[in-house]
Amino acid sequence: MMSEQGVAVPRALASGPSAFIPAKQMLKEESDQDILIESFLSLGRVDHIAMVMALHPAYLSCFLRTQHALLELDGPLPRHWRHYIAVMAAARHQCPYLVQQHSAGFLQAGGEESWLSGLEHAPTKLRSLQTLNKLLAHRPWLITLQHIQELVCPGAEPRWSLAELIHAVVLMAHAHSLCSFVWGCGLNPEPDHIGGYTFQPPSPSHLPRSPHSPAHEDGRQELVDGAMEVEVLMKRMVELQQQEEECTQEEMVTRFERERSESIPTAVVRGAPPDLVLHLVEEPEFRYEDFAPRGEQAPPTMRAQDYSWEDHGFSLVNRLLPDMGQLLDEKFQVVSNLTYHRMAMHEGVDTHTLRKALWNYIHCLYGIRYDDYDYGSVNVLLERTLKVFVKTMACHPEQTTARIYHSFWRHFRHSEKVHANLIVMEARLQAALLYTLRAITHYMR
Repeated sequence: MMSEQGVAVPRALASGPSAFIPAKQMLKEESDQDILIESFLSLGRVDHIAMVMALHPAYLSCFLRTQHALLELDGPLPRHWRHYIAVMAAARHQCPYLVQQHSAGFLQAGGEESWLSGLEHAPTKLRSLQTLNKLLAHRPWLITLQHIQELVCPGAEPRWSLAELIHAVVLMAHAHSLCSFVWGCGLNPEPDHIGGYTFQPPSPSHLPRSPHSPAHEDGRQELVDGAMEVEVLMKRMVELQQQEEECTQEEMVTRFERERSESIPTAVVRGAPPDLVLHLVEEPEFRYEDFAPRGEQAPPTMRAQDYSWEDHGFSLVNRLLPDMGQLLDEKFQVVSNLTYHRMAMHEGVDTHTLRKALWNYIHCLYGIRYDDYDYGSVNVLLERTLKVFVKTMACHPEQTTARIYHSFWRHFRHSEKVHANLIVMEARLQAALLYTLRAITHYMR
């Protein structure tokens, strides 16, 4: 009707939520409609994040509860500030999807539009988070007691209360890790985002191949290779579970250091970040840096036994931001225990060793070591293409490409790759929180 009246009507460009996962596959693998209804009631829409996460309903349910509490429920920070902090955090990873989503939330909550045109228009108190935001996103192991003091000490101008600061830290870490998910799953812009719609009529000719889906020259050979990969991985998992070899503590540390300083290339460089993002970032060139090999000024390792989520972080968050510790803990538990006892074409598989290797590898990239874990398992279970994907997604998410996504676990379901993404996202979130919470604990002593 509007078209007939001469009004230009936009048309959504994408045919599904993800550029990496064909929409037909999504429908085939998704079974739970109730969770999409829950998402619609929570957000007023079913966005692309929810559509892809709905491949794992138990996780999505937890995620929605946590995000709703962070952004909407009573808390120390005003609602429009919460969205603005999320915008600042998403801009660090050049993520137009989340910048636009939270910009809309910011305006709906009564935020002032001028703040979105540049950080200099935001209040000094919000701008004072920039250093913490930068370190949390890229090198959380550098966060110290001094960074906390500068924000919360009497005499700090402007001063943050500890409750406000914890709320801001969880918001930033949540947005940073969600950027990993958005880039790692190749999420398309929403229909109302820049780049998500066009006023051009659809072309009558056949649609061109998506630049995200690489053409496979020899599909048959790839199927054979993929099936072989699965068999090899299955065999290795069984062997590891049966292994009784005891390692010395020294050998365990050496294996950890080897993983931490292994050179995994993630050198794909995207074009310049869009203006939408650029004016919301200070020092855009500040990035994750590989840990130096042992002896070359490597940052000290954080031993999980000295400061862990279960023994230290959980209670601190719960004390300063009631219920948030509980919600985060539930989300960590769900993602750690999530299993369907299958792998590619095999049913009845115990995937615990593989899931643990993924989680511990990400913590290793962030300098966190578990004394009782043999990091030799990481090398056995995570082949190089998977390591490239995981490291890119955890440390440089904006550099994730379709080629990186399609080159690992070639015989696995997309839902299994999304499962790996969830593990990366949550392990990364917990690692960043641990370093910041440790610094806050030191301040409170």
